[in-house]
Amino acid sequence: MNIFKNIRNFFKNAAMTVKNAFSGTIRRVRLAIARMTAVAACARGENYVDSGVKILIAVVIGALLLAGLYSLFGDTIMPTVTQRVKDMFDFKG
Repeated sequence: MNIFKNIRNFFKNAAMTVKNAFSGTIRRVRLAIARMTAVAACARGENYVDSGVKILIAVVIGALLLAGLYSLFGDTIMPTVTQRVKDMFDFKG
């Protein structure tokens, strides 16, 4: 009868070990799910409106820079460059 008690205790201990292992795993899975839910429910961060405003600001600043460079090249730099090129080709030396 002693051998049957040992076999019964062996299986009882094995079942308890498996149960403890599963309960630990289940606990870790529940903790991970809770963390993911908290991250998904978090309302802070960057929204679509913020991104749109940033893009709009970048486009406006780029257009202003382009317009400024265009007027600078058209009125100041290009006539000077054109005159210097003409002077170089009209050189009588």
